Amino acid sequence: MCSYPTHQIPAAACKQISNLFPLLLLLTFILIILELRCRWVEVFTLLGEENSFRAFGGKLKDHTATDLAATATTAALQSAGLSPEQVDTAICGNVSSTSVAGPYIARHMALQAGVKESTPCLTVNRLCGSGFQSVLNGAQEIQLKEAEVAVCAGSENMSMAPYILRGARFGTKLGVDLKLEDSLWATLTDHGIKTPMGVTAENLAAKYKLTREECDQFALSSQQRWSAANEDGRFEKEMVSIILKSKKGDEEFKVDEHPKSTSLEKLAKLPTVFKKDGTVTAGNASGICDGAGSIVLASEDAVKANNLKPLAKLLGYQVSGCDPHIMGIGPVPAIRLLLERTGYTLGDIDMVEINEAFAPQTLACMKELGLDHSKTNVNGGAVALGHPVGASGSRITAHLCYELQRTQKKLAIGSACIGGGQGIALLLERC
Repeated sequence: MCSYPTHQIPAAACKQISNLFPLLLLLTFILIILELRCRWVEVFTLLGEENSFRAFGGKLKDHTATDLAATATTAALQSAGLSPEQVDTAICGNVSSTSVAGPYIARHMALQAGVKESTPCLTVNRLCGSGFQSVLNGAQEIQLKEAEVAVCAGSENMSMAPYILRGARFGTKLGVDLKLEDSLWATLTDHGIKTPMGVTAENLAAKYKLTREECDQFALSSQQRWSAANEDGRFEKEMVSIILKSKKGDEEFKVDEHPKSTSLEKLAKLPTVFKKDGTVTAGNASGICDGAGSIVLASEDAVKANNLKPLAKLLGYQVSGCDPHIMGIGPVPAIRLLLERTGYTLGDIDMVEINEAFAPQTLACMKELGLDHSKTNVNGGAVALGHPVGASGSRITAHLCYELQRTQKKLAIGSACIGGGQGIALLLERC
């Protein structure tokens, strides 16, 4: 017999209870997880700020990714009405450490922005989804009650990508010529399948029977939509100016440098890059450039305690894998599973932005999902703006928050494909 304070239980029953104990622990753990998931709607996006994106070798080429991220973060906190001392965690998405202090980017970004020394910092790398990933990590920390306010940035300076000399550290054999490696090109190539990202886009063009003309038309649309939105001032609230010093004095820049005035005739004259008689050209692929963005997330408690005015609510997110040879289709499974898990359909969504890595890649996703172009990438995308790989998710998230407010629409999805065969997506609801 085993004794309890108020009654006696037979030994056989005690043994059965002991056998059930691990199951009870598991059920308790599951209930805790379910409780955390049901609090999902308590994560709010307050404000997001981004630098104007600059062309490869352009006006930001000498500004490190850390400096760009710190500038965006300082502006985002000021716009949100929060002091740096109120930040509980700082996260930065970054793909390539192109400056000397690159590996320290999240920590240095936070300290430069005035965040207190005791605040933990994290750098994340999910390739082209890194800016989105920083938001996911911040949301998770808030959900776990590890933080109330999170800074979630993404930053990249692709112009600073160095050439690398491998094999020189311990000397070389007589007669062996060492070769410089272009770290930027290496970043844009999946060495696991020995395939540049552009070739994966050509694979999608072939699979979905997309023509060169369709891809050029999409690229022209991206440029024209950006131009119309810029003329209308739709980017002003989300942009922070950069002061550039020169011998002629200080210059202020607050407009993206990469967009171009073009036409179908000009685009048609450009040679294909990855495949003879293919679809991908310099004119219908995303631009290589430099830039950063920063988002401030807060819990419901923090919003109420500080009388904050959030732009949007983060309803859910999803990361999914796909065939690396057609990595650009990644947004499709990510968006589908995101909708399934949140209980919405594409018909419920007012606007979608899929990062335009390549025109055929975005067109393939739209074709597979059945997306209406009238509500997809409504103000242009990376073909016009450029794609600083670690920062694009931050730009898209910030832009959708502001666009929901401007149009007074309800729901938006931001998404990106990811080299190696992944897709990432998040769902926002206007506050």
